[in-house]
Amino acid sequence: MCGIAGIFVYGSDGPPVDRAELRRIRDRMAARGPDGSGEWYSPDRRVGLAHRRLAIIDLTDAAAQPMHDPETGNVVIFNGEIYNYRSLRRDLEARGIAFRTQSDTEVLLALYRVHGSDMLPKIRGMFAFALWDAYRQGLLLARDPFGIKPLYYADDGRTLRFASQVKALLAGGGVDTAPDPAGHVGFFLWGHVPDPFTLYRGIRAL
Repeated sequence: MCGIAGIFVYGSDGPPVDRAELRRIRDRMAARGPDGSGEWYSPDRRVGLAHRRLAIIDLTDAAAQPMHDPETGNVVIFNGEIYNYRSLRRDLEARGIAFRTQSDTEVLLALYRVHGSDMLPKIRGMFAFALWDAYRQGLLLARDPFGIKPLYYADDGRTLRFASQVKALLAGGGVDTAPDPAGHVGFFLWGHVPDPFTLYRGIRAL
């Protein structure tokens, strides 16, 4: 279990990423990732990615996140486990791709380098990740089909914020906290808040 968080200012009139806000979001999830933390910002300060780490597969510092692909400039933050990462890695190595770590996170980066978003059907596991495409200047958010790993986002029309937990987004202070009637009705009817709703109008589940 790790915690991922990010801010993407896609609107031309949006302010640069507030590093203090992103750190508040990230560190609200310290219990999800007690083994380390990291952050990355694009040179233009339009993108910030942050991570709280629970080290399981590769315990070295080389596998810390956010993880950068030196070939493409792409950056990924990841929560979960890719069950078939070893077979995916063998296929990528057969294509001539070299790896620096033993982590499944690096496999995600390499898989995207080769297949782009078409990589998603190839992945078996429980996951939520965010990948910044440096060439396309775009952000890919993905979650496993069964929704095992959580991912929530808030979009105000010029800035996209996301995190593994609703309370982390609230800690950042930049989201609409008006109550969402649909989320509350779902909770009282079924005992849980059905996706994509949350208790807050400004926050949705991916």
